[in-house]
Amino acid sequence: MEYESYPEVPLDSWRSTKNTLHLYCQIVGKIRLVMHPRLNHWWHVPLYVTPRGLSTHTIPYSGGNFEIEFDFACHLLRIATSDGQTEDFGLFDGLSVADFYSSVFANLAKLGIRPAIKAVPYEAPSTTPFAEDTENRSYEKDHVERFHRTLVTVDGILNEFRGRFSGKSTPVHMFWHSFDLALTRFSGKRVPAREGANIVEREAYSHEVISFGFWFGDDNVPAPAFYSYTAPEPSGLADEPLEPASAKWQESNGSHLALLMYDEIRTLPDPRVAVLEFLESAYLAGARRAGWNLSELAN
Repeated sequence: MEYESYPEVPLDSWRSTKNTLHLYCQIVGKIRLVMHPRLNHWWHVPLYVTPRGLSTHTIPYSGGNFEIEFDFACHLLRIATSDGQTEDFGLFDGLSVADFYSSVFANLAKLGIRPAIKAVPYEAPSTTPFAEDTENRSYEKDHVERFHRTLVTVDGILNEFRGRFSGKSTPVHMFWHSFDLALTRFSGKRVPAREGANIVEREAYSHEVISFGFWFGDDNVPAPAFYSYTAPEPSGLADEPLEPASAKWQESNGSHLALLMYDEIRTLPDPRVAVLEFLESAYLAGARRAGWNLSELAN
């Protein structure tokens, strides 16, 4: 079968699987959160795209280090340790969040790893504690494979874009609380915390940033889309032009998002070029309005 780099991923067709997968990722992500040494801007928290799925990458523990990886090719959750041990279990339709949670921790215990997480969702499509969630149990393999193929494609584009910048930037990573693949550039200038900001925001937005990413849709934007925002938002940001012509500014909680809908580029002769044009135009919009030193930060 021909590999589709830009498959269809309409939100309504896989919302239940997306919600279940989101909660699976929160469980694994929280393990990384509590066990990995703290990094600035919460860089010790996200997951990372791999050729087979999503991974925590290396996490240290008393016996060495370990990694947890979602294998979306074989539909397994695999745990591997630095001393050569592995444990895994299958991912299948009907595997509830509660059963996934118990299986993860049972397999970790076999390897002598016993993390203690706050076992409730965080800004997710459920508020039920993981151990009690038997409602979210959808895992349609075709949709999961489309999800992964899309992540691989977007990860490659964002990494190419990351290489154009010589300033401080995040890795390309997947934040499991919002379930989006993201990349952030920093001007280097510290800014005061927004009034009322919580601990997460205070750390994430301690400096001027322009963020870029991709999400698979939510109640506010019910379709997959590329996005960008500048924080703090400079005056006149939404007056700046975006490329390609189908890109637009959208108001969001009193600020503005640059949006490029995935379905408007996925059938183009070269979608990658359109996405890179969008990312560059959104960067220039924010950087110019915020007074970033464009020549110093170019690579």
